[in-house]
Amino acid sequence: MPAPSKHKQAIVDAAVTLFRRKGYAGTGLNDIVEVSSAPKGSLYHYFPDGKASIAEAAVREAGRRVAETADELAAEAATAGDLIKAHARLLADWMAQSGYRDGSPVTTVLLELAPGEPAVTAAGRDVAAAWRQVIADKLTADGVAPKRAARLATLCTAALDGALVQARVQESAAPLLTVSHELAAFLESEAG
Repeated sequence: MPAPSKHKQAIVDAAVTLFRRKGYAGTGLNDIVEVSSAPKGSLYHYFPDGKASIAEAAVREAGRRVAETADELAAEAATAGDLIKAHARLLADWMAQSGYRDGSPVTTVLLELAPGEPAVTAAGRDVAAAWRQVIADKLTADGVAPKRAARLATLCTAALDGALVQARVQESAAPLLTVSHELAAFLESEAG
């Protein structure tokens, strides 16, 4: 069994942080080295295919974190609407703490690289599917038919992504909170 990577996770964590703040194009390899404190050679050792392979790993890591948070929120939420509102509150708090400088590392990278980088695009699809599935499962538990739940989960994730961008632009949590409350009311009307 190979030894655990000493610097790989630090590189990925640094990329997640930098991509959500500066975007993919705005983040240089030297920035990643500086924030990760990894030797520059580690970048090439762990990511021989270059910066796009770091982006793929960062999207997957950010997605893992979102899925973990979503699972925790879903376990605590009584309904899908409660799940959406709780997630939006977390996003709103996180945005406010960053002074509305941070965005989603997944969204920023995908806007710049998809569909031109197939591996990054595939990572983005996987991340989005996992988050949609958490919402769809909660909607199904609320009595929504599975096919309808899947479509509503797509609506929810798209609306929250858009609200996240608007929160950054407006430097306000209002778009996230408004969208989440409207989605929750709509989802309640859809539940059986």
